[in-house]
Amino acid sequence: MNDTELMTVAARKASAASIVRPYAEMLAMVAASTLAGMLIAPRWGNSAVDLLYLPAVLAAAGFYGLVPGILAAVTSALAFNYFFTEPFRTFHINSPEDIATVVFLFLVALVTSQLAARMRAGARAAEASAARNSTIAGLARRLLSCAGDEQIAKIACRELGRLFDCNAVMMRGGPTPQIVAARPAHATLTPSDIAAAAWAIESGKPAGRGAEAVNATEWVFYPVRSDTAVLGAIGLARNDGTRPVASGQLDLLDSLVDQVALALERARLEGEAREFERVRERDRVRSVLLSSIGQDLRGPLAAITKAVGAIRRSGLADKSLTSVIGAEASKVDRYISNLLEVGPESDQQPIETGGVTIDLFRRVVSRDGEEVHLTPKEFAVLAELAKHPGRVLTHSHLLRAAWGPAQEGQTEYLRVAVRALRQKLESDPSHPRLIVNEPAVGYRLLTG
Repeated sequence: MNDTELMTVAARKASAASIVRPYAEMLAMVAASTLAGMLIAPRWGNSAVDLLYLPAVLAAAGFYGLVPGILAAVTSALAFNYFFTEPFRTFHINSPEDIATVVFLFLVALVTSQLAARMRAGARAAEASAARNSTIAGLARRLLSCAGDEQIAKIACRELGRLFDCNAVMMRGGPTPQIVAARPAHATLTPSDIAAAAWAIESGKPAGRGAEAVNATEWVFYPVRSDTAVLGAIGLARNDGTRPVASGQLDLLDSLVDQVALALERARLEGEAREFERVRERDRVRSVLLSSIGQDLRGPLAAITKAVGAIRRSGLADKSLTSVIGAEASKVDRYISNLLEVGPESDQQPIETGGVTIDLFRRVVSRDGEEVHLTPKEFAVLAELAKHPGRVLTHSHLLRAAWGPAQEGQTEYLRVAVRALRQKLESDPSHPRLIVNEPAVGYRLLTG
């Protein structure tokens, strides 16, 4: 007999033991109750012996369920009738009290088993919910440390493949999606697989084996959706061709895929914020550089223009030559002035969006033509958002701009100011369409 056959025999023996054990223990408890009754009956009588069987019935129904509980009630009633009711050593029941005892034991078994079953079901549901929440939290924690889309895709494929014991792949892009990460790394897809992934990304619905669309594939692709778009698709497949996720686990899979979508969206917003900081730093350096150039060249240009005027008045030089020098100096001065006026804060045109007009140059904000009074901090926050419309500004950036570097950690200050701005500017503050929140990152001013 080989190892596989030995393992099969051992599993069958264990299964048979698990079936027989509850009934054996139930009979042992009834036998113990009977023995205890036989010890106390000669001294105190048979009237209280029936209560000795109650713990056995309760234990059998509570621990093992309805069938063992009813069998414990039947066995207890038979034992009580056989040993402790007249006529002794027979199963006849002559006394109405004995009939009531048997019925009572049946009812106790029935009610106790139902209560115990509900308690076990509640405990199993609580354990399943705790395990589900722990799984989701574990994936979210691992995704939180990821720095980019590729790393997020690798972690997602590894964890989903491990949890569901299957192959996993992450697809992004269109109209022909590309593999971002896979488990195992050498996974290959057929044209039908790629078509299923493309359909899942385009439609936002599952596609592949067992789904409503594109069944000619071994993979099942689930869309990774954010609030505004489908970010990609996660494909799962088993080597034996069966469905990778059972119907009872689909809710768990949806929650895990949502965590992947949140991680991808967070990475995108963080990328936008980093790009904005880079552009802002570039603009600041450019402004400082241009200002320095203007300070350094304005003096020499003024001296050149003054000297040309003096030479022209003295009549000692060629007039055409002095005119050319003066014109070129004026042109250079004009170029420098134009360069100094270029910058994100030099635009004096008001910003109009959603019926709200923001005039940073005149420090005036109006809604539907009526001026809105803002506190200095509220205007500072709105002005910083208006200087970079459509871009995500981080909490620390807005706090630094409105309250100073010492208050970068006081996020509650910013929340109060944004709440006040929404009350004054939004048509429906509970559903903002002007100043929108980017979770865990910051805010942006929507235009257009």
